[in-house]
Amino acid sequence: MFVSARSDYALRAMLAVAAAGGGGDGGGGDRVGELVKAASLAEVQDIPLSFLQGILLDLRRAGLLHSHRGADGGYALTRPADEITVGDVLRAVGGSLTTVRGLPAERAGYHGVAAGLTDVWLAVHGAIATVVDSTTLADLLTHAPTTS
Repeated sequence: MFVSARSDYALRAMLAVAAAGGGGDGGGGDRVGELVKAASLAEVQDIPLSFLQGILLDLRRAGLLHSHRGADGGYALTRPADEITVGDVLRAVGGSLTTVRGLPAERAGYHGVAAGLTDVWLAVHGAIATVVDSTTLADLLTHAPTTS
């Protein structure tokens, strides 16, 4: 598994929104916490704003964030932090968790002496999926040092 800057930035942004208490009501009720502005996320997490805006768009399209426009606008989670996994975020911005020569692991085909590699790549994919799909944003926040 290769963790791209895009994936790393997406997780950092989602954690910052979750830590601010941004949302988690599914978008249908009274919002809990604060909306977080893209510029603030970029500054605090040291992410280029133009790059972050594309990431936030992908996270919104995937249904992980919702946005509010205007002077008081910003981003909030669509679900509670304990219902959003690292895997959700990684898939939203990067597609498949593991790739072999640019293809999803399940599409990597081999023949002859290399035929067993397909099983290895699928096992690697399964192991990664197990970890990222069982780790939530809330899990990561409980391990984060508190700041004043």
